[in-house]
Amino acid sequence: MTDLAFVPGKPAIAFARQGQGPAVVFLHGIGGNRSSWQAQSAALADRFTTIAWDARGYGASDDYEGPLDFGSFASDLVRLLDHLGIEKAHLTGLSMGARILMDFFPDHSERAATMTLCDCFSGFEATLSPDKQQEFVRLRQKPLLEGKTLAEMAPALVTSLVGPNCSEGGRAALTESILALHVESYLKTIAASVGFDRSNDVSNIDVPVQLIYGEHDRLTPPAIGETLAEKIVGARLDIVEDAGHLSNLEQPDRFNDILSRFLDQHASLATTLKP
Repeated sequence: MTDLAFVPGKPAIAFARQGQGPAVVFLHGIGGNRSSWQAQSAALADRFTTIAWDARGYGASDDYEGPLDFGSFASDLVRLLDHLGIEKAHLTGLSMGARILMDFFPDHSERAATMTLCDCFSGFEATLSPDKQQEFVRLRQKPLLEGKTLAEMAPALVTSLVGPNCSEGGRAALTESILALHVESYLKTIAASVGFDRSNDVSNIDVPVQLIYGEHDRLTPPAIGETLAEKIVGARLDIVEDAGHLSNLEQPDRFNDILSRFLDQHASLATTLKP
């Protein structure tokens, strides 16, 4: 990946850029950071410009004062696009990253060339069962509030997210990103996620959409993707075999095949960037 760069302002937003061509922006999940997309950036860099950010309060991006307004992520994404001179981008998000894109689209649809939404729900209470809602909070928030360290909570969280045959490399990559979390910002994000609901808005998405879900995703199983595919006109759903919630980390080759096919089909819709 390229050297780290920043979108100025408060908070400063860190991002890594690679390649040359139509712009593809990657948004990580609630336990990730820009490094979550290394395999995808490497696979696309021969024909696309890839940009992977650290969301506010993650990675090398700044923390911020007060509770999180989930809509601030969308404002930060606009800042990133403006900073790089991107009128339209291929937008790709996994889990929280996909929720950010669902929140972004209603007010900024003109900035989206395509959307790739991976392993995600469109509304916390509207989509997840009560058991899944409780598990989401219990595994992420409760241990930290009880004084456990990220290292102590990581094993159980990783096991809950990945598929049964996840490689040691995939588990290690997820563990590393969890250990890099900013605890206070992470807790703020969990609190904001509980109130997230764009279930009534997804049917208005009118750009090409690719949905990607892991076969063994226990948090957001493929059935949630099937429901989204019914709501979004023209959306294509692909299932990554032998993957859990982190489908891009667990089965990068299969994930990259799906993503590459979709982006190559619609490449010209996005702003082309030069080095």
